[in-house]
Amino acid sequence: MYNIGDYVVYKREVCEIVDIKEKYIKDKDYYRMRNIRDKSLVINIPIDSDLIRSVMSKGEALDIIDKIVDIDIDVSNEQNIENIYKELMKTEKIEDLIKIIKISYKRCEDRVKQGKKISEKDDNYFKKCEEIFYTEMSVALNMSYDDTVNYIKTRIESYN
Repeated sequence: MYNIGDYVVYKREVCEIVDIKEKYIKDKDYYRMRNIRDKSLVINIPIDSDLIRSVMSKGEALDIIDKIVDIDIDVSNEQNIENIYKELMKTEKIEDLIKIIKISYKRCEDRVKQGKKISEKDDNYFKKCEEIFYTEMSVALNMSYDDTVNYIKTRIESYN
């Protein structure tokens, strides 16, 4: 059970539990959560729901950062890329978000090198996944969003 003030992930969105409503609907207890990226979005969800999970720990976040450069990607399947993105988005694995970020970044980089415009589809998935990824990482690392972006990019660059 979570407490007021705890951060959780609900369908890939980081939320803060702002209240616990006892016997709220049909005698069930509910969490009242606020999305941290959109404070106007309030979500009520049963306490026993399997759609929420804890935000990763700082140790887990640091481990993931260390693994980013080793996460393999395949950019050869041009025809099926949106289906690949959709399948990866369905999972709750942070590594799958990283795959989408890396694939879409690489595909956009390759298009620019060829003198082509970047794909709107790749750009949209890239931005969406980056926002989801950095939001959870910022909570786990107890840093601002921008500091988290800079920290992770600097750490990744140190591996190269």
